[in-house]
Amino acid sequence: MCVCGSCSSEVRIAHSLNTQEKEFIARREQTVQQSLKNLGIQCPAKVPKIALLGSGGGERAMLGLLGSLDGFKETSLLDCVLYLCGVSGSTWCMASLYQDSDWSTKLDSVKEKIIHRLKGPAVSWSETFSKLKKYYYEKDIFSLTDVWAVLIVTSFVKEIDECTISEKRGHNDKDPFPIFTVIDKECKQRQKGDPWVEITPYEAGYSLTGAFVDVSRFGSQFHEGSKKKDQPEMDMLYLQALCGSALADEQNMWEAIKDFFKNLFHRKEEILGEMYNETTSSSIDDACQILMDLVEMNLLALKGLDTSDLDKTIRTKLFVKPDKTEAKLYMKQFTLDVCDNMRVSLSFWPFDVCYTICKLMAQWIWGRKYNFLDNMKDVRLPSILVESETRDYEDAGLLLNSPYISVLRQERDIDLIISLDFSDGDPFMTVKSIAKICKNQNIPFPEVIVPSEDIIMPKDFYVFEGYKKAPTVIHIPLFNTVNCGDEVEEWRKKYSTFQLSYRADMIDPLLKVAGKNITNNKVKLVEEIRKIVKLTACKR
Repeated sequence: MCVCGSCSSEVRIAHSLNTQEKEFIARREQTVQQSLKNLGIQCPAKVPKIALLGSGGGERAMLGLLGSLDGFKETSLLDCVLYLCGVSGSTWCMASLYQDSDWSTKLDSVKEKIIHRLKGPAVSWSETFSKLKKYYYEKDIFSLTDVWAVLIVTSFVKEIDECTISEKRGHNDKDPFPIFTVIDKECKQRQKGDPWVEITPYEAGYSLTGAFVDVSRFGSQFHEGSKKKDQPEMDMLYLQALCGSALADEQNMWEAIKDFFKNLFHRKEEILGEMYNETTSSSIDDACQILMDLVEMNLLALKGLDTSDLDKTIRTKLFVKPDKTEAKLYMKQFTLDVCDNMRVSLSFWPFDVCYTICKLMAQWIWGRKYNFLDNMKDVRLPSILVESETRDYEDAGLLLNSPYISVLRQERDIDLIISLDFSDGDPFMTVKSIAKICKNQNIPFPEVIVPSEDIIMPKDFYVFEGYKKAPTVIHIPLFNTVNCGDEVEEWRKKYSTFQLSYRADMIDPLLKVAGKNITNNKVKLVEEIRKIVKLTACKR
C-alpha cells in the first residue's frame, strides 16, 4: 500500500504530498506560529513556510550545519524552520541529529554527544569487517556505495548507524521535516528525465516527476508498480554513503581497498579457521598476493606508471593471456578476468567479496538499486525511468551542491529558503546554478546577482528577493569577511574538502565560525521573516 493511502499500486504517482507529510507539516506549523509569536511576529493568516538547506562539503558541511543549527537555536529561530534538507556532507549531520527523538528541544546535549563521538576513536576494523559481510549477503545488489559506507563514511562519522529512516516516523514531531537528496546517475549523464531524488521518513522518489514509493521499499524489486521481492531497507550508514560519495575517486578508493585487503589478509588464519590448513594454505596465500598485486597494478596504472612486472606475475600464476588494448581499458578487462579466474578455485568468504569489490571498481558501479518504476505503463513517467530493472543513485552534489529542487516542488509552497553554503570554491555557485536550472524549467526563482569581488571575499548575508510565486532566498556562505576577516582563503585551505577526518582541535573553531553566521544576523533574519509574513498574507 502506498503511503498516501489512496492508490491501488504500491507506487504513488502524483504531484502532491503524501498524507503523513501533510499531517506532520500541519503539526509543525503550530510550533512555527508560536515561535514567530515569541519573536514578536504575528501571523494573522497561514504561517510562512521556511526551508533550511545544508549544502555538500564533506566533514566541513557536517560540522558547518551543526554549528549553524546551534546558532539558530541560540537565536530562538530554529522552531521557525519547517523543512531541513541536505546534500552530501550535510546529510551526515542530519543522520546524527535524527537519531534522537525531538533533537531540536535538546540540541545542546545532542550536539555535545555528536562532538564527543567525532573527537573519539574510529570504528574498529572488526566492526567494519562484520558490517561489510552483512551488506554483502543480506541483499541482491552490492555496490561500491556499500564499500564506501564501511571503509570511508565510518572514518568520518565514527559510528555504524544501523537504524533506518522509516524508524524516525513519529519520533521527531518537534523537529523540522527532514529531506535527504541524491540524484539518478543515468538521468544526469544523458540529461533526460528527472535526476532529482528525495528521501524522507515516509517516501523516496523523483521530486519533479512526482513518482514515489514507501521509503522502506526503496530498493525492493518492483515490476509494473507491484513489489516482487523484498529487500532490506537501507540503514542510515548506507544512506549517508549514498548521499555523500562525491569525495570518491578511483585512486582514494583503491588506496582504501588496499589497506582493507592488507588488514584482512593479515588476519586470514583467524578468519578462515580450519579452512586454512596444509592443503589450502598455499592457494590461499597465492590468492591474497594476487589480489594485493592487482590492487597495486590498478594504482600504478592510474598514476601512469609501469605495470608490466605485476602484469607478468599475475598472468604467470593464473595463466591469463595478455591483451593489447589501451591501458585503461586493459586494466578494466584484466581486473575482471583475474577475478573471474580466481573465483573458480576460491569462491568462499572473504575472497568472494574481494573479487566483487575489484570488479565493481573496474566497472565503477555506485548506488545500484532495483528500480521501483521498472516497466510501469504510465504516460506521466519519462521513458528513461521505466526502461531498466535497476537504477544507479549518487551524491546530488555532483549535479547541484544544495538541495533546492526538493523544496521548490510546487506542492511544498515554500516562502523562504535559507541556504547555508559550505561548498569549496565559489560560494555562490549553487545559488547561481539553481537560478539557471529554474529558468530553463520555468520554476519560479528570484534573480541572482552577485558582485564579482564577493566571490573571493564574500559577506555573511545575501538576500535574493522573491516575487509572485518565487520564494525569497537568503544565502549564507560559511567562510566570509565578517567571521573570518581577511583570512577567508586561509580558512578554506585549512578546512578543505579532500582530506582525512578533521583532528579534534579543528572541530570547535569550525562550529563557532558557522554559528556566528546565524547569531550575527539574527536581526536581519527576523526582519526577512517579518517581510515574508506580510507577503504571505497578501499572496494567500
